[in-house]
Amino acid sequence: MKRVIVDFSKLNQEILYLLVEKYPDGYMSKDIITFRNSQNKMIEAVEVRTDETIYLVKVSQRLEDTMENYDDERSY
Repeated sequence: MKRVIVDFSKLNQEILYLLVEKYPDGYMSKDIITFRNSQNKMIEAVEVRTDETIYLVKVSQRLEDTMENYDDERSY
């Protein structure tokens, strides 16, 4: 199974849907995974999975806002 780190700017609809499904009320601090990337920079992310891939989505305020507004955007 491959692991992919995804930044908010590269978030597609499938991954956003998986995030909203897994964390319908938003994620909490216990859901956040902390690790260092190849440049030794500290990264905070939440995890979602498909059959083939583990996505580690970087945590940011923009991610939280997008997840909160996801259902509103789909109704249009």
